[in-house]
Amino acid sequence: MADDKDSLPKLKDLAFLKGQLESLQRRVEDEVQAGVGQDGSLLASPLLKGFLAGYLLAKLRFSAVLGFVAGTCTGIYAAQNYAVPNVEKTIRDYVNSLKKGRD
Repeated sequence: MADDKDSLPKLKDLAFLKGQLESLQRRVEDEVQAGVGQDGSLLASPLLKGFLAGYLLAKLRFSAVLGFVAGTCTGIYAAQNYAVPNVEKTIRDYVNSLKKGRD
């Protein structure tokens, strides 16, 4: 009898968690169907990025893939251990300075 009293709150918690899980699943399915990431850009879609990465790996030779992996690992090591500048920010600042012109 004591087990029945303890199992009712657990059952309610499980039902609540199931509802949350179903809600999250619907949200993910809607985003996948739309093919758009959270920031709204089609290029930010993980589905598109995965497809393109798979396509590129299928088209490249093994030596090219090995070179890509070695380059990626080297880049990760350099970024973690050295003060590598943010290239995107540097280019954006340069373009903005070109738009403003010389003062």
